[in-house]
Amino acid sequence: MLLASIILLFVVGYIVIALEHPLHIDKAATALFIGAGCWALYVLGLDTLLPPDRIPELFRAEMAAAGGHAEGHELALHYAIEGQFLPLLGEIASILFFLMGAMTIVELVDAYEGFSIITDRIKSLNKVVLLWTVCFLTFFLSAVLDNLTTTIVMVSLMKKLVKDRETRLFFCGMIVISANAGGAWTVIGDVTTTMLWIGDKISPVEVMKALIVPSLACMIIPLIIASMMLKGNVERPDKPVAHHDKTLKQWHSNLFLVMGFAGLIFVPIFKSVTHLPPFMGMMFSLSMIWIISEFVKHDLDEATRSSTNVVGVLKKIDTASILFFLGILLAVGTLQSSGVLRTVAAYLSDNVGNMQVVALIIGLLSAVVDNVPLVAAGIGMYDFPRDDTFWLFLAYCAGTGGSCLIIGSAAGVAAMGLEKIDFIWYIKRVSLWALVGYLGGAGVFVIQEKIFPHTNLPAAEHIEQVTPTH
Repeated sequence: MLLASIILLFVVGYIVIALEHPLHIDKAATALFIGAGCWALYVLGLDTLLPPDRIPELFRAEMAAAGGHAEGHELALHYAIEGQFLPLLGEIASILFFLMGAMTIVELVDAYEGFSIITDRIKSLNKVVLLWTVCFLTFFLSAVLDNLTTTIVMVSLMKKLVKDRETRLFFCGMIVISANAGGAWTVIGDVTTTMLWIGDKISPVEVMKALIVPSLACMIIPLIIASMMLKGNVERPDKPVAHHDKTLKQWHSNLFLVMGFAGLIFVPIFKSVTHLPPFMGMMFSLSMIWIISEFVKHDLDEATRSSTNVVGVLKKIDTASILFFLGILLAVGTLQSSGVLRTVAAYLSDNVGNMQVVALIIGLLSAVVDNVPLVAAGIGMYDFPRDDTFWLFLAYCAGTGGSCLIIGSAAGVAAMGLEKIDFIWYIKRVSLWALVGYLGGAGVFVIQEKIFPHTNLPAAEHIEQVTPTH
């Protein structure tokens, strides 16, 4: 009964999250509620939800050595807290600290107008040329920064480059596709690939080698279709708003743009050298940029110093998103600890069999359900080796599948909020091209794997690996 209650709470919470805008309930609040609620129900029902045969012998020995009961509720509670909850909390904290560091670095670069160095160089008025320029810029920026930040920067840029609202909205839709495609082929470009990397499922170099071509195909196929429909030139807004702070010098922008990119790129290098978790590299990069900013700010006037101060920049971080990730990852962790995910994994393996199809389904589901919990569920469900074809394909599918709906990705939600893009309008004008690109990129990945396979493990062994042990 309690297991059914946990699943029901999770499903209902998901529905509320999906209906965030009509219900006017922030998704972070709902995620925190289901995260805490699911764990509370799980702990209350340990006697039935955690059978003795699932408790490792190590914890029995620990309890016996401490003078406690090596059987019954006390043992189950000890394992649930020490063996399940606290390790899960450590994994979640690694992800959240990584995201907080990345967000702070990007916000600091933006505060020093570093991104304007890139955006000010876009001069073309031809719709097709401008679209390809913007999309390729978005693609590679999102690979180095992240798809959410890049979307915010590029959608804001569109307001300065395109006057006609209908044309501008279409450009924004293509930016969402490009940002999600660009974020999928690096470990710092999308939160889902970051989760897979931190979970030791993929490695930075291997995911770039495996996914850059499929990700390019995911973007280029819709671009080719869009190019056939676009004609003529864009009209620039009548009064472009100057965005440079007059008290900032050009070298300030140059310095922080270079440091921001270098700091983010340094993170995987730091991990490979020290073998410390990725968030430690991100904290190191942030500390270096923060220290340099403390020296630079002495040359600025009081108003500019206040707007570029790191303490002030920290207030701009999307804390609600951080709390959303916390809640949803806690909720998924409950499903993993209670054995629900193992059961789902066995069902998919028995009824679908082909793990590439499973990844494809997860990607399409991410257009409706947030890709963060879906990937978290995948990590909990399957136990393939690092850089297995499944993990690489899951990184592609989860990163790009959300483009099919405007609410299916953080990039889409950001664009929706900035430009007030209508859900139905996106379905009519963008969704089909996003789906074609998604399937096209998936096809490229499958063909690529036939020629350059990443694993020699037979499909039958794959299925055996994910079947739960009874």
